[in-house]
Amino acid sequence: MQTGVTEEFPPLRLPAGIAEDYVDCQDSCGLTWHILKAGCPGNPLVLFCHGYPELAYSWRKVLPQIAKAGYYCVAMDQRGYGRTTGWPQRSFHEVDLNDYVFTNLVRDLVCLTYGLGYTEVFSIIGHDFGAVSSAMAALIRPDIFKSTIQLAHPHHPVPTPRLGDEPLKAKPDIQVELAKLIPARKHYKWYNATAEAAPEWDHPPQGLHKFLRGYFHLKSANWAKNDPRPLTEWSGEAIAVMPEYYIMRKDQSMPETIMQEMDGEDYSKTEDWLPPDELQVYCDEWKRTGFQGGLNWYRAQTATTQQSARDLLLYAGRRIEVPCAFIGGKQDWATYQQPGAVESYRDERSVKPGCFRGVTLVEGAGHWVQQEKPGVVIEAILSFFRTL
Repeated sequence: MQTGVTEEFPPLRLPAGIAEDYVDCQDSCGLTWHILKAGCPGNPLVLFCHGYPELAYSWRKVLPQIAKAGYYCVAMDQRGYGRTTGWPQRSFHEVDLNDYVFTNLVRDLVCLTYGLGYTEVFSIIGHDFGAVSSAMAALIRPDIFKSTIQLAHPHHPVPTPRLGDEPLKAKPDIQVELAKLIPARKHYKWYNATAEAAPEWDHPPQGLHKFLRGYFHLKSANWAKNDPRPLTEWSGEAIAVMPEYYIMRKDQSMPETIMQEMDGEDYSKTEDWLPPDELQVYCDEWKRTGFQGGLNWYRAQTATTQQSARDLLLYAGRRIEVPCAFIGGKQDWATYQQPGAVESYRDERSVKPGCFRGVTLVEGAGHWVQQEKPGVVIEAILSFFRTL
């Protein structure tokens, strides 16, 4: 493993038991990875993948306790994020979205695994977009990624081409359907894939600290209006029951949406699990990098390009065939935002029978489940590991 501390970045403020490091994979995937690590190299490797708008830092409450159970725990800043370098920092119109399709993102994880001196991963665990990374890694390379857990974003089957003379299934244009509602709406994933999104995330009118505090607040259990439930179907009318941080007003930016929904809210409610100094870590990193790198994941994955969907046709009909589990917050809409996703773990076309080890829904947690209720998440992870 080629590592070394770069002098470009000041050290992060980290809890006891965690160190940061860099892994040079420039000769393979082009990245120099920034990682947080806990435990002893040589122990079974567990990788932790973060989501948006997060960082490896999002796993700070989990890594030391899993490491104490006998594992080498590594969380990485993924491509486009934080202190990982080597990804081209280009403007919206100059980005090569092939860098962000899942075959390339899984390639990144394979290269990191080898860069750490391992040829297999005991378990790969992901939250939010990182949950998709973790599921795709296990699906594409089960010989390397031996088990997987998704947090907040359940796995659902990869796309498949039309079979023979099977009738063509008309798919609703969700953006058109949402635009017809009164008031007109839009899906946040499609918004995040637009050219306007990054400048608006970069320069929120309420200031970055207040914006991110509000964003974390509204998607947490601290927002009393979070009352998630399964959706009946994928249609504009059905998904419009979700909060406006998911199904936005058509004429609003994300910072404007957060400002509106936070009107009258107590911004300090989330400080018990995200103190000001910890939120400042996120603010400092995003001020330095800007949000375009992270938002490129949305551009590659959403229906605005279908780029990743076409890429994954290579794995049509393939399913997860390693042990897997799902963890979510009971107050998190993400569990249900894709109708039928959680149920698909029990569909043999999506997961091999006998591999799914169950769902853990955490009371008092929203989307940021491993930060809001780390103790419950740690026990759920270790309980899953005991089944292996």
